Amino acid sequence: MSHPRMHADEVGTDADLVRRLVAAQFPRWAHLPVTPVVSSGTENAVYRLGPDLVARLPRIPGAVGGGAAERRWLPRLAPHLPVAVPLPLAHGEPGEGFPWPWTVLRWLDGENPAVGRVTAPDLLATGLARFVTALRAVDPADGPPSRRGAPLATEDHSARAAIAKLRALAAAGTPEGRDGRAFDLDAVTAAWDESAHAPAYEGPPAWSHGDLLAGNVLVAPDGRLTAVIDFACTGTGDPSVDLMAAWTLLPASARPLFRDLTGADDAAWARARAWALVVSLNQLPYYRETNPVLAAGARHTLGEILAERGA
Repeated sequence: MSHPRMHADEVGTDADLVRRLVAAQFPRWAHLPVTPVVSSGTENAVYRLGPDLVARLPRIPGAVGGGAAERRWLPRLAPHLPVAVPLPLAHGEPGEGFPWPWTVLRWLDGENPAVGRVTAPDLLATGLARFVTALRAVDPADGPPSRRGAPLATEDHSARAAIAKLRALAAAGTPEGRDGRAFDLDAVTAAWDESAHAPAYEGPPAWSHGDLLAGNVLVAPDGRLTAVIDFACTGTGDPSVDLMAAWTLLPASARPLFRDLTGADDAAWARARAWALVVSLNQLPYYRETNPVLAAGARHTLGEILAERGA
């Protein structure tokens, strides 16, 4: 079994490739069964190695740097965080026809929260707030610039281009255009115009995860946050990007608690909503056919933002 492709420049992987890589480079694990992990992730293919390990292979050239950053920075960040994170155990090299470095990590138990059906919203809001505030408090010295958390002006073109793609889909009148017709795109444009003009961040750089979506969060059966994974976007900059979890993960009823626990002022809250909006806008037209779970999450987030605005 192989992972379905999502990108034109993607290198395919399958369980047999992972077995060969592990056997050649880490023979102590060669006896472990290899099982593809179904995931909404877009940059890495994930395979479970036995009960306790996982192999993570970049899908595209742009994912290679994120893996290197995780191997460098997660050991520094992990001791300061209140939940588990995927610490690297071994660094694989290119081989067996696979062109890039790859990583073996410890498997972390838990389930992704069900978008729109969170089991215990206040419990998750509390756990996310503890994680966000703990990560912000880590010394940012020498930390890399975040892939997100930059000034929102850098996202204006991509947001408007995504809205244009949705308009084009809607205008085509085909079944594939349903996402363009599902939303009031004038209201979406107005939401971006409003959010993108939020006051700029003027504080010191701080650490952020940068991608707090359902696929990167693990919870226990009772809804308690147990782990945060996929730190490819982590870095320093405006930490309000992590507050986008208020719309990507939490229902409206839990947002006030999350905001209170993170101490977000009006400007930070507006920037966070803008990040939730632009991330979802970029995801929906691109992944609507190749990644149904991620596309569904993007639809949910857009719906939450429009509902909050009364649109």
